[in-house]
Amino acid sequence: MIDALHLPLLDFDLGVVREYLFKDIIVRGALRTLWISVLAQAIGVALGILAAVSRNLRIPVASWIASLYVWFFRGTPLLLQLFFWFFVVPQNVPGDFGLGPFQFRHDWFLFSPFQAALIGLAVNEGAYMAEIVRAGIESIESGQMDASKALGMTNLQAMRLVILPQAVRVVVPPTGNEFISMLKNSSLASVISYNELLFVTKGEYTRNLKVIELVTVAGMWYLFFTSVFSVLQAELEARLRPEQERGGLLAILGRAINPPGDWHGATGDRR
Repeated sequence: MIDALHLPLLDFDLGVVREYLFKDIIVRGALRTLWISVLAQAIGVALGILAAVSRNLRIPVASWIASLYVWFFRGTPLLLQLFFWFFVVPQNVPGDFGLGPFQFRHDWFLFSPFQAALIGLAVNEGAYMAEIVRAGIESIESGQMDASKALGMTNLQAMRLVILPQAVRVVVPPTGNEFISMLKNSSLASVISYNELLFVTKGEYTRNLKVIELVTVAGMWYLFFTSVFSVLQAELEARLRPEQERGGLLAILGRAINPPGDWHGATGDRR
């Protein structure tokens, strides 16, 4: 029994890890993972702000649509959503059609793996970001909105110029956590054949049967990305803190490894 447990370790070939860690196909896959994560997070943040502001200001129709959007995309698995964009939408959109003055062509909905993955990741992220931004907005005293209106601002002006800038301090930490989750969740795009890190890793170990070694290589790249962005997140949080609370490099690294409890705030329920 013990020998059987140790056999996989005896078969582990460190030379394969060294060979593949910086191999071109692996590096390109890692860069695609980073690229789609950055794009999807940026779009998700924009969608989240729009949804949160619409719900907070109770804009007619838009508020209802935003609530439905958040409910649906937080309530269904990300993997299912990726299948929907890649398989269901192209097969079920009718031929060229129009909605009022807008005309749509069928081939616009024939998404490539990259397009389907980007849409799926971004739209899903937007639903979570909507809750993060909403929590940030609600952390600001309601009297500030009233004071802004008293100065002659509209609701949107007050939100843009007064409320959202102050909410940034609350929104940034959980947004950093969301991006780190995005880096890992992007691996789900491999199931719709987007050639990111996990997909190219699977292709290599299918060819040479070095499963443990190649999975180790992929894991090292994911750990590298998440570690770098954890440190960057901790540094950004430190800059948003009062001067006396910032500390030096050791304090920043400490926050990257073990973020303080009062900065977890806004989401709570992640996938």
